[in-house]
Amino acid sequence: MPPQPIRYDSIGFDLRNRFQVYTTVDASPALAAETVIATLNLASFADIAVVSGVLLSGWAAFTVGTAGTAVRLRIRQTNVSGTVKADTGALTGGIAATNLVAQDVEGFDSGAGVGVYVLTLQVTSASAASTVSALKLQATII
Repeated sequence: MPPQPIRYDSIGFDLRNRFQVYTTVDASPALAAETVIATLNLASFADIAVVSGVLLSGWAAFTVGTAGTAVRLRIRQTNVSGTVKADTGALTGGIAATNLVAQDVEGFDSGAGVGVYVLTLQVTSASAASTVSALKLQATII
């Protein structure tokens, strides 16, 4: 006997505020400072029930600045001094001045979440600015 067909779907459910994405480069790191490269302001956050938490995903492509030896991507709540929700640690593979690299970071905010998440990039030992060419910061509210 064939399996029963799936009869549930999301027609009639408005899920657009549960899946939010930001793709604009806000800034590029100057020297070795941790810099906010993307800011995701969650639309209608106060009207969305957070049951389990917020699944976070960040990705960035960038050219490493002069003398850069390692990179670190983080997702934080609110701003550059906010609580860290995802952290790559210092990544060194393929990191050298003028190299174009892409890295990602994944995390989960198991609390009630916040209305703003930021993606930060830090290039260790950089003596000149690095250049972010593309990025994505995504939040899925569960």
